[in-house]
Amino acid sequence: MPYLNIQTNLAVSEEARHLLLKRSSKLTAELLGKPESYMMVALKPDVPMSFAGTEDPVAYLELHALGLAADKTKILSKGLCQLVEDELGIPGERIYVKFASAQGAMWGWKGDTFG
Repeated sequence: MPYLNIQTNLAVSEEARHLLLKRSSKLTAELLGKPESYMMVALKPDVPMSFAGTEDPVAYLELHALGLAADKTKILSKGLCQLVEDELGIPGERIYVKFASAQGAMWGWKGDTFG
């Protein structure tokens, strides 16, 4: 049920892509306290993006999860920004993270919903 979308203006090699997808799936599931078997991650590299008036390396992340508590967002932001900095070399001050919480009835899976 958690979905992490990572967009960056950087080109990402196939090897780096596989590693980032694997590590972000595991980390996000751990930070949320959810089984990784529900975790979905998308990576969109080479997206035309600018931030603060420059096209220097930048990333935008969106994390959607059922019942995401506001008191978890700081630790999630810290962990996800550190992951992107470690894996892609993008400094934290050039990363935005958007959090979105959904009710179970607003999230579908296997032809049904979680609510």
